[in-house]
Amino acid sequence: MTPNLRGSLYMTAAMAGFALEDAFLKAASRQIPVGEAILIMGVVGIIVFSALALRAGQSPVPAAMFSRTMALRAGFEIIGRLFYALAIALTPISVASAILQATPLVVVLGAALIFGESVGLKRWLLILLGFVGVLIILRPGVDGFSALSLLALIAMAGFAGRDLATRAAPPALSNAQLGVSGFVMLTLSGLIMLAVGGKASLPTPQTLLLLAGAAAFGISAYAALTTAMRVGEVAVVTPFRYTRLLFAMLLGVSVFGERPDAATMVGSAIIVVCGVLILTQNRRIS
Repeated sequence: MTPNLRGSLYMTAAMAGFALEDAFLKAASRQIPVGEAILIMGVVGIIVFSALALRAGQSPVPAAMFSRTMALRAGFEIIGRLFYALAIALTPISVASAILQATPLVVVLGAALIFGESVGLKRWLLILLGFVGVLIILRPGVDGFSALSLLALIAMAGFAGRDLATRAAPPALSNAQLGVSGFVMLTLSGLIMLAVGGKASLPTPQTLLLLAGAAAFGISAYAALTTAMRVGEVAVVTPFRYTRLLFAMLLGVSVFGERPDAATMVGSAIIVVCGVLILTQNRRIS
């Protein structure tokens, strides 16, 4: 098995894990406030990644985590996690996941505007077309438009900002330490939602099982994602991120009884095609 094949399989497994995490979180949020659900998941993630850091002889919260860049990353992380959790809880999982797939397009756009990366005419056109796909899903100004879909749009912007800030993060930080940082932000997001939306309730054993499933799949998916990016070439394994949309739609239909309409399917296809072309033809498009 070649490194690229292994990386692609790990990436696909990671996306399946993230989709399952979303499904478990959505199910749990029907029984307890969504803020409480992600607060519990955040605490579990902090414990797991802190243990991994300590096992590797690292401090879970090193001094480098308090740099200006990491503070900026933390702010974007909170925005992304806060609004995506709300989107998962309040909108169809297939729609929220579809909008999130535009994140790589925003990252490419941000890399051009912030880091001065070269983006030729064809790549600009693909980015523009990808955003058209997002608009098709959102359907602003028509009867099918749902204002709640904007939650996923804000989350997508937050995750794109986080990815751009991660690029400038101190290289001394390990994946376990970045995991601690990410789940601390998830915990803070839960606290914010609880402060705004109301009091927590005592979770039932069934709800705790759902949250345990969400945490297990989320942490495993993060580990698989890290492995994928290390064993395979980035340009080869990154397009497999889009398999998350397929898994999300399958779960939405089979578990939650969702029926993605034609606009969602067309918009999703446009976003995926544009993203894959940008990522896989990076060296040829100018």
